[in-house]
Amino acid sequence: MTEKKTPLHAEHEALGASMTDFGGWQMPLRYTSDLAEHRAVREAAGLFDLSHMGGLSIAGPQAARFLDHALVGSFSALRRGKARYTMICAADGGVLDDLIAYRTGDEEFFVVANAANAETVLVALLERAAGFDVQVRDVSAAQALVAVQGPRAAEIVREVLQDAQGTDGAAFDELKYYACLGMRFGDEEVLVARTGYTGEDGFEIWVAAPHAVALWRALLAAGEPQGLVPAGLSARDSLRLEAGMPLYGHELDTTTTPYDAGMGRIVKLDKVSDDGTPVEFVGRDALAARRESAPARVLVGLRGTARRPARAGHAVVQPDPARPDDVAAALQVGTVTSGAPSPTLGHPVAMAYVTPEVSAEGTELAVDVRGRAEPFVVVPLPFYRRDRG
Repeated sequence: MTEKKTPLHAEHEALGASMTDFGGWQMPLRYTSDLAEHRAVREAAGLFDLSHMGGLSIAGPQAARFLDHALVGSFSALRRGKARYTMICAADGGVLDDLIAYRTGDEEFFVVANAANAETVLVALLERAAGFDVQVRDVSAAQALVAVQGPRAAEIVREVLQDAQGTDGAAFDELKYYACLGMRFGDEEVLVARTGYTGEDGFEIWVAAPHAVALWRALLAAGEPQGLVPAGLSARDSLRLEAGMPLYGHELDTTTTPYDAGMGRIVKLDKVSDDGTPVEFVGRDALAARRESAPARVLVGLRGTARRPARAGHAVVQPDPARPDDVAAALQVGTVTSGAPSPTLGHPVAMAYVTPEVSAEGTELAVDVRGRAEPFVVVPLPFYRRDRG
């Protein structure tokens, strides 16, 4: 299968990026070093190309009611200019993808899907649209998505974009977290959202594909004096891991419900549509039953007390007190879903599904790292939380 390229592919090559396949796309893994890019986002700002993400337009008189039916969240109650993190589930409650939905108008929403799942989400939404006065369109190819993440993100974006209302940045300055705003890049309309996947303040900007290069270069130029650097997928992954954010295919998949992943709060079992009618959404019955049942596994954070990191797929074990270093004598109690050294915290961190009996904070466990029991302790998620000042 031919790998797809974003409108910014030539820019990445010109910057010397190491490229990799991700969800069928050629994407920058890193430009200089994983550590330098990670630290730039924590201390200043990083610029990411996210144009591989799926973009879906949902429009029509029953757009909100349709999303109430199709997704686990409540969208009739979502105000214009706001965003919501949500999931699309199968009838059995398994997660097909995690999404962000933006209400861009009274009858218009914009839904962002993960790159590898974009086609799955589109097909599911089209099937679920039957009987609703709504149009579901894939607009991914017409747009590019770039993100500026980090403590200096706001001042960089403000220098490059202008308020659509000509209010000299006042509307942008008032933009709250998980909200979106129409702005301008020169003569071009763009959609700006104060969302992100790094644990830092940041902005995601949708622009028409033909203008992506100009926007990318303008942000690089404006951000360079502030310490902004282009950042690749490797830094994005270590940043989201520190922030305790799930990655589809690791913490989320079709065998996992939102409750398994500790995200039952986003499931609105008793939601009603904008006219007060109770909503029966796809997966509701299975999710209601799951909420009332005892969990078979719990997603936890693990802090390494030695230096060797755990990686996805490694077994989490409860050592035999008589032979604490003997992995063969240990009882497997879970599996690591994501793991890496934490550049910010200076020790290994991991997320893992474990049995409820060993999920309490402070529980001492181990991870089988190439036949050696490496010590870890259960800690709360996220591992890192920014100072919101």
